[in-house]
Amino acid sequence: MERDHDADQPEQVMWEGRFITAKKRGRWEYVGRARGIKAAAIIALDEDADGTRHVILVSQYRVPLSRFSLEIPAGLVGDDEGSEGEDASLAAARELEEETGYRAAKLEVLGEFYSSPGMVSECFTLLKATGLTRVSEGGGLPDENITVHRVALRDLARFVAEWRRAGHAVDVRIAMLLTPGYLGED
Repeated sequence: MERDHDADQPEQVMWEGRFITAKKRGRWEYVGRARGIKAAAIIALDEDADGTRHVILVSQYRVPLSRFSLEIPAGLVGDDEGSEGEDASLAAARELEEETGYRAAKLEVLGEFYSSPGMVSECFTLLKATGLTRVSEGGGLPDENITVHRVALRDLARFVAEWRRAGHAVDVRIAMLLTPGYLGED
């Protein structure tokens, strides 16, 4: 593959805040996480006694979108003072419980992914959480106002369609859950 001619240009920091940094390299402008912070995103799967599989989703108001967004649970890795170098699995376990109230018996790393590589350099580690136990109501930190949704996988497409019809946003990571066979569902 041929490299972009801007690839070897120096990176310029245009602005830096606590969590994000606006950058420029050649003709490209983009945003990255400040201080090398990464993220963890969790596909949390729960199962009823009858074998019905559910996915645990969250929704919250997102200021950049000016509306509520349906998402898989996620959070920052190593964002707190002294937690630099935090393991993505530890952050995922913490965020899953904090946001949803579920604790996972097993967390499996599915890989690192990029959500919008033309605009954002941030990568996130995607994990699958299974063996869930409800330990609290969830809802995130006091100022996050997160709502937890436990949705049967067989009803997910309908749930997402209703969410859209209500005028709400849907995170791109929900699309992988709608892909036939992605989670071994027919």
